[in-house]
Amino acid sequence: MAKYNHTVTEEELGMTINEILRANYNFSARFKTKMKFQSLVDLNGVPTKGFIKPNLFDVISIRLPEETSDFPPEDILLDIIYEDDDIIAINKQSGIIVHPTHGHPTGTIANAVMKYMLDSKQSFKIRFANRIDMDTTGIIIVAKNANAQDSISKQMRAGETVKKYKAIVHGIIGEDMTIDLPVGRPDDVSIQRTVMYEGGKDAITDVKVLKQYREEDRNNSDIKGDYTLLELTIHTGRTHQIRVHLSHIGHPIIGDELYGGTKELIDRQALHAYYLGLRHPHTDEDMEIIAPLPEDFNSVIDKLED
Repeated sequence: MAKYNHTVTEEELGMTINEILRANYNFSARFKTKMKFQSLVDLNGVPTKGFIKPNLFDVISIRLPEETSDFPPEDILLDIIYEDDDIIAINKQSGIIVHPTHGHPTGTIANAVMKYMLDSKQSFKIRFANRIDMDTTGIIIVAKNANAQDSISKQMRAGETVKKYKAIVHGIIGEDMTIDLPVGRPDDVSIQRTVMYEGGKDAITDVKVLKQYREEDRNNSDIKGDYTLLELTIHTGRTHQIRVHLSHIGHPIIGDELYGGTKELIDRQALHAYYLGLRHPHTDEDMEIIAPLPEDFNSVIDKLED
């Protein structure tokens, strides 16, 4: 059984175990209830009560309940870019969804994680802290326990995480900007979203111009048109937010036919979730996760720079 260990410091003398845990961990209310009624807290290896005042250098242990998932394990590429006892960060490839649905019951990242978990002799319930579209690449976070998922979800809802993407769009965007336009779903038939001034939800995207690719400057005459490489920081997490915002201002992402892009250079939207800044759900330390650009995205850049 996985567990957290905490050694009592001199500053914590005179505090109860409950007080020490509150000062050092941001456990969810649900997990605190489990700790109490399932006797998950030990003092020097022996189950204890929260009102006890430990001695200097005593070790308080919080045992995490044994959990697992029952997704069918599948041998699917899994690019793990970070892992510890609480989270796994995956650089997701294109063409695969995160979690099984009615239309895609298998062949998902969840199935791949299940196989990895079994192969590495781990046991945890697979909880996704974020999602990205099937054809978008980049960072997906799997929380290995309920506390980690709860912590990351709270950070995201409070706007305390930093989520950055890279994209290549049609046309030249001349300067940095912030797009603050509500996004919504006009009907239940299509998956497409749009800017909706009535009924839409707030959506804010910061746009930073990284590089402009003008046709007149290009040696490769086979590639027509102007393009711009962007860094995008989202302050809200609406479905298709970046794709909708960029299409609305007349610069759809290349390859994104749903929102006006074309597929001459790449056969899916050139959108990659490359950066996530957050506080670690256990240590509360600031951390940065970076996912390298995929091969097809880099190939487009190479062609535009030729």
